[in-house]
Amino acid sequence: MPDVSVTAEVSNHKVAAVFPNANVARQAAAAVASTLSLGGSQVQLIRPGEPHPGRKLEPESRGIWHTIVVAHVKLGIAGMIAGAVVFGVLYAMGIPFIVNSAIAALLVLVFFGGVAGLMLGGLVSLRPDHDRYVEATRDAMEEGMTTVVVHAFSAEQRAQAAEFLRSRGGEVTSTL
Repeated sequence: MPDVSVTAEVSNHKVAAVFPNANVARQAAAAVASTLSLGGSQVQLIRPGEPHPGRKLEPESRGIWHTIVVAHVKLGIAGMIAGAVVFGVLYAMGIPFIVNSAIAALLVLVFFGGVAGLMLGGLVSLRPDHDRYVEATRDAMEEGMTTVVVHAFSAEQRAQAAEFLRSRGGEVTSTL
């Protein structure tokens, strides 16, 4: 199946599980990695006072520029195609303005479809689903708690990690 992701991240699915005790968090991290066969870079511990927690939360920060470009290009093109499809539907319905000014109508609909796609690309680039995940980890650090962060490669792996860490007593937050 071809890659249809609109981001350039290898791990689009992230889980943060906050534990009040560092030892319990360390044990949970080792257990989730072992149970789900996760690689060493997929499971991270973020302790209070961590000097650079962002590197563990979003290790693919260099890829954000690639994500911005990929999201805008793919969604911009998709928006243009959607605009052309809307034109085709309206033309087939016999809407007088569309039929009488077909080229102008096509250009306008393709243009605005492209703009809508670019705006959606901007929203994807902002990654609003990551806010809760990042804030939960930062709040835990301020309160002296330890967070287990899992960078899953699929939604299924994310769900399994979240359920596993929740069963170990972690307060779980995840991205979409």
